[in-house]
Amino acid sequence: MLRQSITKGSGLAASTSRRALSTSVRLMAGGDTGAPSKYGAASSDAFQKREKANEDYAIRQREKEKLLELRKKLHEQQAHLKKLSDHIDEITKGQGGEHN
Repeated sequence: MLRQSITKGSGLAASTSRRALSTSVRLMAGGDTGAPSKYGAASSDAFQKREKANEDYAIRQREKEKLLELRKKLHEQQAHLKKLSDHIDEITKGQGGEHN
């Protein structure tokens, strides 16, 4: 008898505590920020599009700067290689031989 009352009591307490702690899952569509929009969905979409455009622009600017730096380094390396090639040609001219 005591065993039955303990299991009934604990099962009841467990089920009520589970219900008290349970929460509903909030579903959001793609692009939802979770904040309620006070001007409607159209202004929210416009804001999100503008924000994405600004982020994309900033990313493109950084990539452009990186490409310009790489081009500058490439030109410097090519100039250095040309200088070394000219130096090698100058040294080999002084040595003589059948190819000069």
